[in-house]
Amino acid sequence: MLLSRAAVHNRNSTIHTLPKGLEAVLPAQEIDLYGGSQLSCSSARGEGRMANNVQDTPIQARLPRGVNDRTPAEIAATLQIMDRIREVFELYGFEAVETPLIEYTDALGKSLPDQDRPNKGVFSFQDDDQQWLSLRYDLTAPLARYFAENREFLSDPYRSYRWGWVFRNEKPGPGRFWQFLQFDADTVGSSSLAADAECCMLAADTTEKLGVPIGSFVVKVWNRKVLDGIMDAVPELKGASKEKRDTVLRSIDKLDRLGIEGVQQLLGTGRRDASGDFTEGAQLSISAINFITSSIMLLPGGYSADKLIPSVEFERATQSSGSDFDFKKYRAVIRDNLRGHDFPAALEEGLCELEQLYAITAGSGYANRVKIDPSVVRGLDYYTGPVFEVHLTRTLFDEGRPVELGSLCGGGRYDGLVARFGGEAAPATGFSVGVSRIANALILLGKVSLNPQAGPVVVTVFDRERLADYQRIVKSLREAGIRAELFLGEGRLGAQLKYADKRRSPCVIIQGDDEKARGEVQIKDLIEGAKSAAEIASNEEWRVSRPAQVAVPEADLIPAVREILARYERSQ
Repeated sequence: MLLSRAAVHNRNSTIHTLPKGLEAVLPAQEIDLYGGSQLSCSSARGEGRMANNVQDTPIQARLPRGVNDRTPAEIAATLQIMDRIREVFELYGFEAVETPLIEYTDALGKSLPDQDRPNKGVFSFQDDDQQWLSLRYDLTAPLARYFAENREFLSDPYRSYRWGWVFRNEKPGPGRFWQFLQFDADTVGSSSLAADAECCMLAADTTEKLGVPIGSFVVKVWNRKVLDGIMDAVPELKGASKEKRDTVLRSIDKLDRLGIEGVQQLLGTGRRDASGDFTEGAQLSISAINFITSSIMLLPGGYSADKLIPSVEFERATQSSGSDFDFKKYRAVIRDNLRGHDFPAALEEGLCELEQLYAITAGSGYANRVKIDPSVVRGLDYYTGPVFEVHLTRTLFDEGRPVELGSLCGGGRYDGLVARFGGEAAPATGFSVGVSRIANALILLGKVSLNPQAGPVVVTVFDRERLADYQRIVKSLREAGIRAELFLGEGRLGAQLKYADKRRSPCVIIQGDDEKARGEVQIKDLIEGAKSAAEIASNEEWRVSRPAQVAVPEADLIPAVREILARYERSQ
């Protein structure tokens, strides 16, 4: 049963209802874990259907550059990954909920890190009522709408996990797509730092469950309040607009991808990438840039007001910083950089929260996996407190070339999202696994295979007058739990064997009139047959030996096929 929609209509609040025609899925409903939200588009079947006219010019088959097709092997790997994620999330007590792919644009808000594309990075359109709708860009903003709309029926705190496709209208590039898969877990209604600490521990346990060993990854944690305090200490940012401060945060967030020189450019006049595209900078002074970069990189004061700090200075500071964060040293660096100015209150509050969070994670046995790191920012502008990301601690290579993956998952505290819809505020924290990105990492680590799976057993059609007999054979295999199909194409036995080869079938079933009269079937082991055929010199020898092909009584079909399948599994 669906929860009622108690929409709050207030001139100062967003109307938090679902777009018409869409429904949220609750834990009690039967849901398809991997199918995503199902959208009902009656117009596609009615008046909006395109006429089926013959076209003079064939349409070119082409894929937009911001999306990907997925092969059966890639889908199988994704399902395996998502099963492992779900298992850990449920161990932590989170329950599943599903929200639609489409939301009202104002309900999603404007929180994207990259806003150099049309519609502020969101794919949007208008419905018949002139209401603006958008494809969701993450799973967090829809959760805030869902909680605001249904909070009277939900537990407090409310703990849920979600999965599905999200869409961002940003410039495609290596590892950057318009459409990608996320898997999230969130706690809404708790302001306790224990909830943030639990998210960090959940991120660590999930990464380990996926096959990344301890020591090969780290959960990096920082606090947006510290960054707010750093910006408050910069005169040209203290009273600046939210847009300008967000530009600074987005610039710092690109440290891993662009390096310190790229961040310096984005904090200044701007940066032109390899393609020639130019990103406008925050237009900060050199003195402000040096203060911000030295504060996030733990570089003591003494910098110039008219010359950017050389990148080599940051490299030296990084090499000498050690593996464990020193709160006392960091405070000393900030005081040195402030040059006598007051220590910002937000900065001190953020550091105290980090000390408490780290005390919880370290005391719970995660000191070697959860680390305090000032380089973490997170690009989305709704974060208000602790933020964290999972990074690999080793470089991965693809065909000898190093691969830059960035963060595998990340999240943080967002205490203002629910309040946007009016009513009582609800503090919240959570994190998101980038399934596509972590799948790539696991493939490079050898933890997930993209080898194609074995196809079904193919029952060949020797005599088209006996289709019912062949379907009974297929039925018997399926009832035994064996994937099987009847060949439904055209062609003689040779063409059917080629089809089975393309499907990677372990074996095919053949029954001609003679076999039927004897109550037998022929089973051809395609895997062993290919190996044996490679060792046979002539067609005549092949016809005589019929490699890896045996006749068995129909009653023994199931055990014989299972033996071949077991042999195939052992060979993988």
